[in-house]
Amino acid sequence: MKIAIATVDGETVSQHFGRSRYYKIYTIEGNDPAGMEMRERGTGHFAQGKNPDHHAHHEYTHPRGQGHGYGREADSKHASMAREIGDCDVLVAGGMGMGAYESFRNAGLEVILTDLQDINDVVNAYVKGDLKNLAGERTD
Repeated sequence: MKIAIATVDGETVSQHFGRSRYYKIYTIEGNDPAGMEMRERGTGHFAQGKNPDHHAHHEYTHPRGQGHGYGREADSKHASMAREIGDCDVLVAGGMGMGAYESFRNAGLEVILTDLQDINDVVNAYVKGDLKNLAGERTD
């Protein structure tokens, strides 16, 4: 089993998936981490030539199913992001838009949104079965 954790620095969970630069990926065997790798995200806000301040213009939340994170272009970007971690079973982030959340779930990933910030705490809680999914509170 592999867990992909969205991160900007390799140490902490990115508080918003769309602002993460990397995936820190753990291979879990039994109840123990057996391997780890860092992958740079190739799509999304931090892809080559993208503007990292993209979200700065948002002063409101779009209604679910409309606006940012939905539509053909967004679906295509989300599908590309899901392919980057297609060998993983679980995606963990601090939060994400509802369009991305639905797309990753439709791609077969278990999506866990957490308020834990330290990646080591996330991995330890996951292998113990104690990682709470706050998806209802942390999607926008």
